[in-house]
Amino acid sequence: MKFAVLGDIHASLVAFQAVIEHVDAWHPDQVLLVGDVVNRGPRPAECLDLFQERQASQGWLTVRGNHEDYVISQAVNGCDRSDAEAAVPQATIWTYEQLGRDVSALQAMPFQRSLQAPDGSELRLTHGSMAGPRIGIYPFTSNTELRSLIRPAPAVICVGHTHRALIRQVDRTLVVNAGSVGLPFDGDTRTGYAQITWSAQAGWRARLVRFHYDILQAERDFEQAGYLEGGGPLVRLVEIELRTASSQLYNWAIRYQDLALQGKISMAESVARHISEDGMDPHEWSANYLD
Repeated sequence: MKFAVLGDIHASLVAFQAVIEHVDAWHPDQVLLVGDVVNRGPRPAECLDLFQERQASQGWLTVRGNHEDYVISQAVNGCDRSDAEAAVPQATIWTYEQLGRDVSALQAMPFQRSLQAPDGSELRLTHGSMAGPRIGIYPFTSNTELRSLIRPAPAVICVGHTHRALIRQVDRTLVVNAGSVGLPFDGDTRTGYAQITWSAQAGWRARLVRFHYDILQAERDFEQAGYLEGGGPLVRLVEIELRTASSQLYNWAIRYQDLALQGKISMAESVARHISEDGMDPHEWSANYLD
């Protein structure tokens, strides 16, 4: 049996299509997504449509990620708020609008799924960990903590969220983080996914697949889709994440989110300060990336 596991597409249609082409050539029995199909990227409606097409025609399955939750929250809590309150989630509000304010497909995604091999062993799928979609499994996660994040322990657990691919064995559980299709955070800008196999002779096995794709077109989509214009200043940081394969929004939030929410600093200024403090001249982004 062959399972392809994809993670954290983040509305990158170019990367998603490249991975689908690779997956199709591998001919898996089942394709599984670990969530974050939409948000934090320029083509949310197209990526959701593509998943739903494959879901209908080939039985693809997914679970809900924290970014699906963020978009759902716009429908639940409303996106009409003060300028300061709307500035931080502006890109998520933009995603909500791109989806036609219809989050029913996102709400239908479950927290976890389980499949069984012929020997009865379980392959479990969830976004972050069994502790929640925002509590992830990292390369530096200790075995002690890892045990608490996968309880009750299956034969295989497949996760995403951290954008850092890994394969770990803890006790009798194979832990697979599929990494990120659209925004890797491990310094490697290539896209990729996980290939998992089961056989009666070898049991469960996993490997990570990484390959180059048209990342320049993925970046051009930010402007062509209206994401740069409609998503607000934080989209500039998502651009840097794409170009450098490194997380930016997390550190920005620690430094500036409260100040922005309180209206003590504009979003544009907070983003400029974050970039400056990280030692990156905005005018050198393209040169650094192309080198």
